[in-house]
Amino acid sequence: MGCSTPSSPRLPASGQRTVKCVKFQKELPGLEKPPWPGELGQRIFESVSVEAWDLWKEHAKMVINEYKLAPWTKEGQEIIQEQLEKFFFGEGAALPPGYVPEQAKQ
Repeated sequence: MGCSTPSSPRLPASGQRTVKCVKFQKELPGLEKPPWPGELGQRIFESVSVEAWDLWKEHAKMVINEYKLAPWTKEGQEIIQEQLEKFFFGEGAALPPGYVPEQAKQ
């Protein structure tokens, strides 16, 4: 009995892997490798774009600061993982249609 993955990586002519991004609800360049360990990391790898992951990194800074987390502790990692899962797969995880991210200030 063969195993099949829920979504095979798609390679456009450019050779870059794309995913149907859960945040942006469209095909976008995917991450190069799972960014988190375990099943959650694999789910993110299969359905989160590079652009959405960049949004998470900014959101994670806020989470760490607001909760005054020490990310190297078990408790800190558990809270970050919970927030990470909610950010991508929780209720209301997809961005509103027409959302345009704020440009980074230079």
